[in-house]
Amino acid sequence: MSRGRNRTRAGRIIAPGGVAWIAALALLGCTRIYGGPGVSPAPDIPWTPPPGAKPHPVATTPGATIPAELLESNARWTLADLVDIALRSSSETRAAWAAARAAAAAYGSRLGDYLPDVNLNAQVGRQQNAAQPDRPSVEQRTYGPAADLTWLLFNFGGRRAKVEETHQALLAADWTHNGVIQDVVLRVEQAYYQHVATRALLAAEESTLTEVRIGLDASEERHRAGLGTIAEVLQARTAVSQVQLIVESLRGGIATTRGALATAMGLPANTEFEAEPLPLELPVQQTETSVEQYLAQAREQRPDLAAARAQVFAADAHVRSVRAEGYPALTAVGSLGRVFRDRPDDFSDTHTAALQLRFPIFTGFSHPCDVLESKADADAARARLQGMEQAVTLQVWTSYYDFKTAKQRLKTSEDLMRSATESHDVALGRYRAGVGTILDLLSAQAALEAARAVQVQARADWCVSLARLAHATGVLGPAADPAVGAATDSGKEERP
Repeated sequence: MSRGRNRTRAGRIIAPGGVAWIAALALLGCTRIYGGPGVSPAPDIPWTPPPGAKPHPVATTPGATIPAELLESNARWTLADLVDIALRSSSETRAAWAAARAAAAAYGSRLGDYLPDVNLNAQVGRQQNAAQPDRPSVEQRTYGPAADLTWLLFNFGGRRAKVEETHQALLAADWTHNGVIQDVVLRVEQAYYQHVATRALLAAEESTLTEVRIGLDASEERHRAGLGTIAEVLQARTAVSQVQLIVESLRGGIATTRGALATAMGLPANTEFEAEPLPLELPVQQTETSVEQYLAQAREQRPDLAAARAQVFAADAHVRSVRAEGYPALTAVGSLGRVFRDRPDDFSDTHTAALQLRFPIFTGFSHPCDVLESKADADAARARLQGMEQAVTLQVWTSYYDFKTAKQRLKTSEDLMRSATESHDVALGRYRAGVGTILDLLSAQAALEAARAVQVQARADWCVSLARLAHATGVLGPAADPAVGAATDSGKEERP
């Protein structure tokens, strides 16, 4: 036999080319998966879906609609309105709520382990005995109802541990739902503050545009009177054009931030609405507590921490339930039935009652491994809890000092705004009087423009930092103050 040929089991010779064809057919069969969608034939070739492979649209539950009173009124939506719409429209809150309801159903199902299982059965049968030399063939039909009962009486706490595991899983799902609500509220507040800050910055730039145009008019008057040069006019026009570009950019930014706010609310980005601006006076001089008190408050009220603790308790209960599977279990069983034979008047009643003791002796080493697995899962849950506690501490610590910094920046921005306004007024007066130069005026206008932007951003940063501190301490919720977010404390005042 030549080296280039292969011999089959039956002795027939197949050429190497035939082997290749067989391999190709086998590969094609593997990729097609018995008529399934298969895969792409090569990594550089896109997969072509067969007819009917495209998934059909999945029916989803729509979010809550916008209240009619908000749509009919021309009033601007407050932060409380935005949060209310978000909590009812958000897919995240609906998913978390559905998970909590599923956990509640699982807990209710597990409580049924304390009650007996009762089943109603029915049977119909036909029996025929073969003929014997001394007796003929006999055929008999039987039918009748029966009921059986199984009731677990005792299994060394395994049943109680399983109930406790589902109970803690329910608590974890409920706390997770609360945490999702707080996350949605924070995202809406952040998007809201960004949107109203962009609008306020646009208003500030429009005021700056009016002022630089006044400066341009003054330079043109000086030029016509022969007191100024054309260079001064050109510099003033350049300043007007620069501010005009900023104004046009901010107008586009308003649409962008409004779309981001609508998305945070669970609405389409193209939803048309107007949000209420921040109040002129922010309650900056509110009471504060120390960072240690904030940390204690977070450990007490953070829903994600509570959910992680519940998951640890559920893991511990799972360890107990798995360990109990290796102990004896006592079960009561019973049955009651009636068997009819051919005729309704030919029947017999049956009933049984027994106590069954099950003692697992050997399970192929599965049970010890299951116990080790459950213990490792419990250790992992504790490690995750420890990591979350450290992360929460960092969040509170960072949010606290960000809030203090934002509070100080807000005060400083107000001082900066006052001094920049006075400097601009003086520079404009000096320029009109022919004492100052156009460079002095443009410098004062730029400083005032920067001061306005800093003040707008400082106000927004203060509101955002307050909302983040409230979220970090676990007190942020739908009942938050619509002007500045949630109130974070009510303790003793601390001077920063």
